[in-house]
Amino acid sequence: MPLIVGLTGGIGCGKSSAANFFAALGVDIIDTDIIAHELTLPAGKAITPIKEAFGTAFITDEGALDRSKMRKLIFSDATFKQKLEAILHPLIYEEVVRRIGLATSTYIVVVVPLLLENTAFRALVQRILVIDCSEQLQISRTIARSKLDEQEVRAIIATQISRAVRLKQSDDVVVNDRDLTHLHTQLKQIHLKYLALAKSMCHDKTSEH
Repeated sequence: MPLIVGLTGGIGCGKSSAANFFAALGVDIIDTDIIAHELTLPAGKAITPIKEAFGTAFITDEGALDRSKMRKLIFSDATFKQKLEAILHPLIYEEVVRRIGLATSTYIVVVVPLLLENTAFRALVQRILVIDCSEQLQISRTIARSKLDEQEVRAIIATQISRAVRLKQSDDVVVNDRDLTHLHTQLKQIHLKYLALAKSMCHDKTSEH
């Protein structure tokens, strides 16, 4: 089994930018947001159980999940959020495990926004890499790239684990408070570290036999 790194961070911290950098270096990336998106496309595995749990009002005419309608619902009531997660999380986990089995790179990066809130995913990874920035930067970046307003972004941040807890539980931290060059410089060092770690893990397993 290769080294599995869990990449996480709050909304707008730059998880995707970090994942793209690792991918460019030939690292296999498994992104749980992308998997969740695929599961909720027309004929996706999650569509039928979502339809059964929430009704057809939350499915578009094309047969996909109506994301904006669902977002409003789950932020208005946490019980609906738990209900949706109970459908999606097991399906996402199953797909992540399947993709890990197919991966060929020296180490694997699994991108999980709610990694620290999810015990199953935490148990799956050997290291936790947190991409970090200030809350003000999170808000301004998210507003710039999405159709959400400040109030909606703050509501999302409020549902995520606190920054202090995230940093405390991390093995590695990359501070993404400047430009991409600054981010990439830090990630390059992390990449070399993970290659060395993966190599030593491989060596330890060989010496056991």
